[in-house]
Amino acid sequence: MNIMGLVVASIVFGVAISSARAQSRNLLTVFNELSTTMMRITGWVIWLSPIGVFFLILSKLMEMDNILGVFAKLGLYFLTVAGGILFHGFVILPLIFFFVTRKNPLKFIGNMAQAIATAFGTSSSSATLPVTIQCLEQNNNVDPRVSRFVLPIGATINMDGTALYEAVAAIFIAQLRGVQMTFTNIIAVSITATAASIGAAGIPQAGLVTLVMVLDTVGLPAEDVSLIIAVDWMLDRIRTVVNVLGDSFGAAIVEHFSRQELKVSPDT
Repeated sequence: MNIMGLVVASIVFGVAISSARAQSRNLLTVFNELSTTMMRITGWVIWLSPIGVFFLILSKLMEMDNILGVFAKLGLYFLTVAGGILFHGFVILPLIFFFVTRKNPLKFIGNMAQAIATAFGTSSSSATLPVTIQCLEQNNNVDPRVSRFVLPIGATINMDGTALYEAVAAIFIAQLRGVQMTFTNIIAVSITATAASIGAAGIPQAGLVTLVMVLDTVGLPAEDVSLIIAVDWMLDRIRTVVNVLGDSFGAAIVEHFSRQELKVSPDT
């Protein structure tokens, strides 16, 4: 499959549907209903996944010559992904927020504590959305017109934690397989991970599904996803926290740039 071509074609198709508006309303309804149906099927799969995951991991363990060595590598993978995601969420994003708004990012993060805890507990940015809106509006005094527009979009497409995780996961699996990653492969993985994370649903472990697309970009088998399932449940919580933080910082920055418009526009 030409995954990059598929992603680009999907983006162009989505933009075309959006620009056509009323003329493509029926087509948009079809895709929305198809998405709802697929989510129902995904729910059934999630209920049965513990059994399937057990046998997937067991089959991989049976193939390994040095199990302890693989677990050591898996631990380093966990630390690398967790460290990179946390550095992005609690260093890079706060610095961007500070330089743009000249406000204290630590106070901002502290006011989002309830949303952060909810994101960590649910592993879902969509489930955390009402709490995120409440914390942003009540604790950080972000205009509701901004928060209620930016946050739903962010919960759908702003998956920076997922993008970071998928890129590192693909490189880690390639190293386990002994596949040499060229500079071109790394660039392709980065672009595909970014595009695939945009399409990831805001539900627990949705990144595992889009990771298959990233693996296909460098010719790695989809079943190798089972190699990282053992630690993905915790990484999923960490990247959800960063996704929610990114949405919140983004909404605050949008409000900062929209101050004049918000003052002159009528209250809604």
